[in-house]
Amino acid sequence: MRTLIIAEAGVNHNGNLKLAKQLIQKAALAGADYVKFQTFSAEKLVTLNAPKADYQTANMKDGDSSQYKMLKALEIPKEWYPDLISWANTCGIKFFSTAFDLASIEFLDNLGMELFKIPSGEITNKPYLKRVASKQKPVILSTGMATIQEIEDALTVLSENGIAKSNITILHCTTEYPTPMEEVNLNAMLQIEKYFNTSIGYSDHTQGIEVPVAAVALGAKVIEKHFTLDCTLPGPDHIASLEPTELKEMVKCIRNIEKAIAGTGIKAPTKSELKNRKVARKSIVAAKEISKGDLFTEDNLDVKRPGTGLSPMNWDEVIGKIAPKDFNIDELITL
Repeated sequence: MRTLIIAEAGVNHNGNLKLAKQLIQKAALAGADYVKFQTFSAEKLVTLNAPKADYQTANMKDGDSSQYKMLKALEIPKEWYPDLISWANTCGIKFFSTAFDLASIEFLDNLGMELFKIPSGEITNKPYLKRVASKQKPVILSTGMATIQEIEDALTVLSENGIAKSNITILHCTTEYPTPMEEVNLNAMLQIEKYFNTSIGYSDHTQGIEVPVAAVALGAKVIEKHFTLDCTLPGPDHIASLEPTELKEMVKCIRNIEKAIAGTGIKAPTKSELKNRKVARKSIVAAKEISKGDLFTEDNLDVKRPGTGLSPMNWDEVIGKIAPKDFNIDELITL
């Protein structure tokens, strides 16, 4: 199964339409399946006095502790969306966005979004979960900061409101930007798969590409990864994002991993290996001149490439046999 790769532009557009369109183009050129933004109203998302997360304060370094002011500057104006969607179509990539409030769910649904991504922060938001479920579209559920019980509770709300488990993909995620490697806990993705028997994926906030590639090797069907045009740009997520060349390399590595794990699972020589066996394996050969009638011994026999003659696995059967003819040094032994 082909991995769904989501290039998470998120809020890395910095409130600039030109930058947003460049992100779409770069995601398409990298080979991602979707480019994803974030749709919210700061007024509906946070209180006026809500503080920034520690990582937001550390990453922005602007001396302002207001989460509201930060998010207000990162809202995508509604009038941008038709232009962004049209541009994504032109670039050959699918567009979608994560809604962070009820009004944004309705707005995206009216735009014709074909799936909904539930961000980690909304996994305990029952009214939000019910509204997403009411749209009867495939759901990607991110689980940063969540316990197994909280994931189960969210799935219960979704299922009770009409979303079949077969239409839900659960993403393992660690909500820290960037995520320290020792907190990735990638095996938790496998626990989620076993416990809930759903499609799984991974939303990555580490620096670099090795963890999402490893997640695909472990069975992730969806990979979400933040990206930016420049990691040094001001903003909360740029530092934990890939730059375009890295995003392209991640996509390439994932596609290669897909090929590598797509075999039969049966250990057997491949088509390429069959032509190499005679070259790489060995045969029983004469270690010295052997005359017809001599006995084959460990002193006058050796094992060397190529493997076009008698297999060394027959060594014990050959020792003690009578040479049926003369053999020159290095000549393949025949009985």
